[in-house]
Formats: sequence, C-alpha cells, structure tokens
Amino acid sequence: MASVAIIGTGYVGLVSGACLADFGNTVTCVDIDKRKIERLKNGEIPIYEPGLENVVVRNTQAQRLQFTDSLPDAVKHSEVIFIAVGTPPAEDGSADLSYVENVARDIGRVMTAYKVVVDKSTVPIGTARKVKRWIGEEIAGRVERGELAESDLSFDVVSNPEFLREGAAVHDFTHPDRIVIGAETERARVIMKEVYRSLYLNETPYIETNLESAEMIKYASNAFLAVKISFINEIANLCEKTGADVKEVAKAVGRDGRIGGKFLHPGPGYGGSCFPKDTQALVRTARDVSSPLSVIEAAIQANEEQKSMMVRKIENALGSLRGKKVAILGLAFKPNTDDMREAPALTIINALAAKGARVNATDPAALEEAKWRLKDTGDSLSLFEDEYETMAGADALVIVTEWNQYRNLDFERVKKLLAAPVLFDLRNIYKRADMEKKGFRYYAVGQ
Repeated sequence: MASVAIIGTGYVGLVSGACLADFGNTVTCVDIDKRKIERLKNGEIPIYEPGLENVVVRNTQAQRLQFTDSLPDAVKHSEVIFIAVGTPPAEDGSADLSYVENVARDIGRVMTAYKVVVDKSTVPIGTARKVKRWIGEEIAGRVERGELAESDLSFDVVSNPEFLREGAAVHDFTHPDRIVIGAETERARVIMKEVYRSLYLNETPYIETNLESAEMIKYASNAFLAVKISFINEIANLCEKTGADVKEVAKAVGRDGRIGGKFLHPGPGYGGSCFPKDTQALVRTARDVSSPLSVIEAAIQANEEQKSMMVRKIENALGSLRGKKVAILGLAFKPNTDDMREAPALTIINALAAKGARVNATDPAALEEAKWRLKDTGDSLSLFEDEYETMAGADALVIVTEWNQYRNLDFERVKKLLAAPVLFDLRNIYKRADMEKKGFRYYAVGQ
C-alpha cells in the first residue's frame, strides 16, 4: 500500500484521507489550522457527514491515519501528495487558485525525492499544468541556490477529481461509479492504482486520460447535473400553469433509458459547494477561450430565478408579507449535511425578511452555520431546535429541505400549532389529496 499525504482537511480532504486509510494506505492529513488538527487528533469531526466519524476513529486507532500541521514532515514521508484545499469563487466567477498555488510551491520547496502530486480539489482546466510549473519553479530556485543538484528531483502531477455527494460522501468514495486518473507517465498511473488498490481489485472502472480531460470530466459532470435540475424546475413551473403534474411527468421521463430518473426532482433550486461554483467557473473558462456555454449559462440563470420564484409563490398565496410569520423547515442545501453554501433557504429567508415577514426556522444540523450566514436578518429571524416549536403561531409552514423527520410530520399537531393551515411543500414530499383532506391549503412545485 502507498504512503499518502492529504493537504487540506476540509470536506474533500478529510473524507478522502479517512477513506484512503480505510483502504489500507498510510495517510497523513495536513492543515495549517492547528486548532482543527488538535480536534481531529481528539476524534472531533469538524463537518457533519454521516459515517465519517467511525472511519476516522477506526483508522486513527489502527495508526493508518494521522494528523499534523507540518507540511514538510508529511511531504517527506509520503510518496503521493493530494492537494485538497479550497478553490473558492473569485468575484468574476473564476476559481481562486491561490491556495492551490501556495501548496504546490510549498511542496516544491521541501520535497527531497520523487513524488506524485495529485489535484483532488475541483480546479479549472489547465490547473495541473500550472501546478507542475509552480513546483518546477521552486525546484529550479533550489538548484540555482545550490541546495540541489539539477538531476536530483523528479515528480509527476496527476488530476484525480472527486465525485462526492455531501451526506453520502463515505459511500461515494468507497463505492464510486469510476476512478478518473489524468496522468502523463505510466509510473504515475501505476502508483495511483496502488493507492486505489482496494477498488481496483473490486473491478471499479478506471478511466485513464490526459490531465485536461480529467479536469474537464469533473466540471462537465457537475454542469450536466445542474442543467438537469434547472430543466426539471422549468418544466415544473410550466406544469403549474398548464394543469400538468410534474411528479408524473418526471417519473415517465426518467424511465427513458437515455435520460434516467436521477436529478429529475423539482424544488427550490440547487445549492451547495459544487454546482454553483463549478458551473460559474466552467462558464468563465469557456468565455476566456471564446467558446461560450449558453446552455449552462441559462441553467445558472434559471436556478437563481427558481429560488426567487419560491418567494413569489409564498407571497402570492399569503398576500402582503409584512407582519406575517413564516415557519421554515430545513436550512442546509440538502439533507444529511450542515452545508448552507448557496442554499435556497438563504435566498428565501432573506427575501421574506426584506418584505417584512418574521421567520422561524429550524434544521437538524445547520443551525450554527445559519447564525452567521443569516446574521443580517436581525430580529426578523428566530432559530429553533425543534420543528414543532418553529411552527407555533405561524401563518404558513414551508418545507425547504427534505430531511427525513419532515417526511412524516404529525399534521394534527401541525394544524393546531399554525395560525392558518397553509403548507408550502417545496420538495413535493407530500401528496396534495392527503393534505387537502387534512384541511390544509397545499402548495407544491410543478403541481
């Protein structure tokens, strides 16, 4: 098995490090945040991800997984180095590669033997070439200063994108649809197969390609799924105006083997750390090379419009929102995560507050993040631990995130708690006939 360093203990880095250790590799996770490293050493997991804590604890106890804030030590003792730092969006929509560059240059400053440097972060097409150049520049500087003989060091850069769904990341890493390896040498490919040996033995499909194709595969995959979501949301909006039922439409469309049923679930729009950022970055790359992606640009615009449309749906049903109390169930962009980046709830709650509504909100995992992401709402927002407390005295109940506990609410209790029996089911998890039979005014998406 391989000796591996993971630079960055964010979502991708921590999941990748823990799971690679579970495959039998010796893994060192590195982060400049000393407090985070100490927490991880003590078994504290800084992100909400089902199943991850067990994997971390198990492999830490087996001494296959360790944590450090010393990048030089990790690089020295590892043959394979994964770069898993953040690539946040810049103001123009492009990906900010400053963290990737800093790590690449740090590796070049301290490496003393052959290394395989792996881009695990989602990065624009052409980044692997830049990483190769940045490392090479640092090595060349060391040669000029007489610290190295010119022939002392060689290295390979590999693009190995991740395809992890928040809330199911451990399963996705250990049961992937494919492993993509973009590399230039057979030596690097052989070493990467050793890193993923457990999956290779299980006959997981390997896609071997060049650096640029591997980088494009990640962006193209996320962009296609984003387009699929925006497509079904627009079909849902048309269904509402024509008397069609989007649930029936999506079910039939999804049965077409050329299309498939996944991501054909209408709702308030996509969010999270991947789709918004990756589509914007891909569009920016396309513009830079004068090859515009009009379909993806339209999907981005449609997604933003979908979030705003949910607010108009609420306003059209309730009339003026000034002084109205609205209860929100679900803040994270999807269930089984505490991630609120680009979450539809942010747009919806901020807009409701701006229109004079008072908002009660709850979420099983995202309350701490909500406190700072929604701080500008001031006294307009109250956060609750319990979903039923959230509903007390509200003029309407809005389901924004489809957590399991919201799929089986006690509607007799709900009806007594609400000031009016009004339900906005933005994830279509209930049936109109059932809700109307219980005495609710029921509003869904695409019905």
